[in-house]
Amino acid sequence: MKIVDAQIHLWGSGLPSNPSHWQVTSFIPQEAISLMDEADVHAAVIHPPSWDPGSVTMAHQAVQDYPGRFAIMGAVDLGAPDAAAQVASWRAVPGNLGLRYTCLTDPMRTWVADGTLDWLWAAAEEAGVPVSMLATDSLADFSRIAERYPGLRVTIDHLGGRGGTSQLRDHEAMAHMPELLALAKHPNVGVKATGAPGYSTEAYPFPIMQDYLKQIFEAFGPTRMFWGTDISKMPCNWSQCVTQFTEELDWLRGDDLTLVMGQAICDWWGWERG
Repeated sequence: MKIVDAQIHLWGSGLPSNPSHWQVTSFIPQEAISLMDEADVHAAVIHPPSWDPGSVTMAHQAVQDYPGRFAIMGAVDLGAPDAAAQVASWRAVPGNLGLRYTCLTDPMRTWVADGTLDWLWAAAEEAGVPVSMLATDSLADFSRIAERYPGLRVTIDHLGGRGGTSQLRDHEAMAHMPELLALAKHPNVGVKATGAPGYSTEAYPFPIMQDYLKQIFEAFGPTRMFWGTDISKMPCNWSQCVTQFTEELDWLRGDDLTLVMGQAICDWWGWERG
């Protein structure tokens, strides 16, 4: 089984602006590879963080330096005059898989709701570029978007929650679950099961999260549920993030486990690792 982490951040300078991340001035590809090898994680998708202006360059260098180990979910400047053209050519750049945005605050949240970004969904659909969204307050909007753009592959981040931007924990952190599960009716919507340990006040194996993970699995199935860590925010190590799924979820076994732990995200985002 090839294990692929659907989300990590790497940076080479500056303290993370989000205090839930490790407060270190760098977490570079070499360090990530060492930790991944310890946990038997074969590959990871880099989401370049905004606080380091050099993070995109670092991500592309990592793709070159470690073939088959890294790919990228990045972003185009939505206000750039050539933004639509950048989307159209996005996957021509080695390592680029798709686009990822956070829309928990304005103006992004409003742009999703009022149709301002409809050009983006149309351009991404036409170019075959998947999008990944941190979108807790906009789940109903993405139902409309998924229906209007059926060829657009939408991934909802962090079990639909706010990830490390929230102080909510346990059941309060999962209050959005009905809205998330409602998106399962759209075959072009999937869910990153990233960062689950970070939502729990419990120690490993974070049992309060197991029912929520099962609900997502039962709604979306193994081809649309994707394991990952967001490791620099986790209260546990990479190995424990792996075994939370591979050893502690007795309902996740066999081919389903293989899909959730990496094969499905590679298929969903079109990553041919070789």
